[in-house]
Amino acid sequence: MAVGLINGRLAADEEARAEVDVLNSRLEKTSQLTKKIQACLARLDATGKSVRDVAGPLSGETKKLQVLGNSKSPGPSSPYLVHHIDAVIAAIEKLRSPADSKNDEEQIIRMGPEKAGLPNYLASIKRLNKALNDMKASNLRSTQQTVADLQRLVKTGNSQLESSFDKLLRSETPRAIEPLHYLTKNMPFPVLSQEKITRLGLVNSYLTGVHQQNTGAGSSQESPVIKIYAEVRAQYLLSTLGNLATASTNTAKKKTPEAVYRAGTNGMGTYAQAMEGLFLAEYDNICSIFMREDWGPVFQATCQPALVELGRTLRELNSHIKSHITTDCYLAYEIVEIISSLSSNLENRTGELKSSLAAALKPIRETAKSSLVDLLEETKRQVNSLQTLPADGAPTPLATQTMQRLQSMVNFLRPISSIMISIGDGGWKSAAASKGGATDTIPSLVSFDVGADGQEIFAHYCADTIETLLSSLDARARVLYQQKKAVIGVFLANNVTVIERMINESGLVTLLQSRLQVLDVWRKKATALYTETCKEISIHLFDTVHTNRTARPGSGQGMVSSASIMKGLSSKDKEKIKGMFTAFNSGFEDMVARHKQFTMEKEVRQMLAQDVQHMLEPLYNRFWDRYHEIDKGKGKYVKYDKGSIAAVFRSLY
Repeated sequence: MAVGLINGRLAADEEARAEVDVLNSRLEKTSQLTKKIQACLARLDATGKSVRDVAGPLSGETKKLQVLGNSKSPGPSSPYLVHHIDAVIAAIEKLRSPADSKNDEEQIIRMGPEKAGLPNYLASIKRLNKALNDMKASNLRSTQQTVADLQRLVKTGNSQLESSFDKLLRSETPRAIEPLHYLTKNMPFPVLSQEKITRLGLVNSYLTGVHQQNTGAGSSQESPVIKIYAEVRAQYLLSTLGNLATASTNTAKKKTPEAVYRAGTNGMGTYAQAMEGLFLAEYDNICSIFMREDWGPVFQATCQPALVELGRTLRELNSHIKSHITTDCYLAYEIVEIISSLSSNLENRTGELKSSLAAALKPIRETAKSSLVDLLEETKRQVNSLQTLPADGAPTPLATQTMQRLQSMVNFLRPISSIMISIGDGGWKSAAASKGGATDTIPSLVSFDVGADGQEIFAHYCADTIETLLSSLDARARVLYQQKKAVIGVFLANNVTVIERMINESGLVTLLQSRLQVLDVWRKKATALYTETCKEISIHLFDTVHTNRTARPGSGQGMVSSASIMKGLSSKDKEKIKGMFTAFNSGFEDMVARHKQFTMEKEVRQMLAQDVQHMLEPLYNRFWDRYHEIDKGKGKYVKYDKGSIAAVFRSLY
């Protein structure tokens, strides 16, 4: 019985030990699970990948697991424990996945956009940026190393994209092209290929976004892509236009100093035409690659070096024009029109470059304005510098030169009209007025009514120029001809006729038709000077002798015959009449001789001959009718009868 009791106790003890072993086994498994969890947490801390939304729950769940691990009550199949273990493992995997994918993205970045393919490369770098932003948002100390690695990768990727943009753009950009090839064949200037534009646009879109994100700026003007584009394409534009800039200055050089500039002979027109074509093609490229708000700044930056070179060329041409103002002022007018048209065309298409072109044009525009004053002053100076005038009263070449200058100006009426409007009517009368109020803006030629104010003001300028010329010639003639009125009259009349003829034979006629009274005034002055001699001669035809009352015809009687008058004269009166005939003959013959010796324009000769005839012939005929019997037909005193003196007058024509 004792044995049975012992066996019973042994069995009970054995069963108790078995239960203890089972509990120990369960505790061992729980301990191992706890160690695994701790190892996972250690790896999590080492790899440094977590997000804010799981960091809190992970810490809470870990504490719960630690409590459970130390508890002996739950069994190995506890659903509560299994649930939390699965949640922790999922969170860990979520945190580890970006870190694990970093290696894959790094391989793509190392390959570069050319080998990896641009779309694949951009997708990779965008994923890296997202992972980097997520990790920065978690703000965990354990992620600092991974953040640094990702930043390095993103920076490398961005740098490679910039290099790819530069390389792609340069591969499509020649050093220069021959602009005349496109101009002469009327071909559009080349633009970048559509395939390259697409790739460049993708890179720009990404890098511009990165730049704005990093700087917090709304504008992308300082974007490295914009700088690259402007640098590469600006050099292309500058090199392409370089030869035309040089040609513009070379074609301005004069073979003969007196040669007057002829419209279209300078290379500036071709230069501007090429610039317009190239700039518009470049604007199309920019609009296809960059965002709308960047079009203007990129276009300005790209064109700026070429505009600087244009400004240098125009300054060089301006120096040349100032040195040859009387012959090359027309080049200034032509350039004003060319650059104004260029500015207008570019502004209409792009809305840009107006102020830059105005600044480049300003020196020549100011020279064109001041030339109006300079030319008037030069006219005075040239006249006053004359040391002699033609002894026969022939017209001076200065009259022809001055009118040729005005005729040439008509060929540049559009730019001259803009200048005239800018200085105002009569503004050329003051050098200060022509140089004052200058601005860096280009008046639009399209906005001017050239058929109205511009032409009227220019016509006024032409009339002032003619008045200045004739006034100066009159003053100089009175000095050099020593108050010899007849030759002064011939000289002025000849110049007036030359001026009038050159007006009527050119485009000036429509402008000056209503202003020719200035010539009528000077024509009357010339006639008055010339016919002063006639007045001196006519004095001899005004008799003051008194005849007997019986010699006078009564009321209703016919003309008293010369013989009757002679009978009524005293010997003293007869001698006086003889002296008057003699004095008239001498003065008249001298006048006729000098008239034939003068060099006169056809119109002048006829005009003056007619004036002389109208002034002297009626007086002589009256005098002859009264006193021709003084020498009884011998011709000693009365050398001309009515018919013969009429013939002399006709010979003056």
